[in-house]
Amino acid sequence: MANIHPTAIIEPGAQLGDSVTIGPYSIIRAHVSIGEGTTVGPHCVIEGHTTIGRDNRIYQFASLGGHPQDKKYASEPTRLVIGDRNTIREFCTFNIGTVQDEGVTSLGDDNWMMAYTHLAHDCRVGNKTIFANNAQIAGHVVVGDWAILGAYTNVHQFVKIGAHAMTGMGTSLQQDVPPFAMVQGSPPAARSFNLEGLKRRGFSAERIAAVKQMHKLLYRQGLTLEAAREAIEALAQETPEAADDVALMSGFLNQATRGIVR
Repeated sequence: MANIHPTAIIEPGAQLGDSVTIGPYSIIRAHVSIGEGTTVGPHCVIEGHTTIGRDNRIYQFASLGGHPQDKKYASEPTRLVIGDRNTIREFCTFNIGTVQDEGVTSLGDDNWMMAYTHLAHDCRVGNKTIFANNAQIAGHVVVGDWAILGAYTNVHQFVKIGAHAMTGMGTSLQQDVPPFAMVQGSPPAARSFNLEGLKRRGFSAERIAAVKQMHKLLYRQGLTLEAAREAIEALAQETPEAADDVALMSGFLNQATRGIVR
């Protein structure tokens, strides 16, 4: 049975899995579903049409599923979907989506969301990301798997951040960040590629060499973006082991709508 503190308020209709823990003074609204093993700390508010998976750890004072900070929002039943095994620290604010997009804000699995992080409406965050304290992403932002946002990173609406990318502290993004890139500053600049992160994730020497070459083509050889894209696509033939990494980069560059940080 769920372990619910007597001071918590659970509205009729809320669905709590077995072994869910709800701390003192937390409020769980009627359209919320929380999966087994998830712990909700004290003084949290979880509202809206919010679905939370298994084995999440939600710390005190988090606010999840609130209305989007969008003047066009008219109380439509849009959603927030959170996966499994996420850590959501103090004062995080995640909003539901809007009908101007797909109507869903989503956070995948195994993410580490530090204090005061904000997911605005219609954001899509993948798996195994890290958002350091006060990382804030505006509406419709897409963040790929394994990305790391440094403390006080601010991201403009509709920006895309590729898988394995990393931002330094205080970075302000108005353009897309390609996969594997390390960017920092305001305005931001690409400093390097995420070598240490790739080593930790078990990338082979051949794959790392291909990622390094893609970084050189984008940032170190004075090529136009179109020329760099063509040269990157050719790498798949030269290094078959890195074909998926090349496809990841090529697909991202082909879909970039705001230009990329260069």
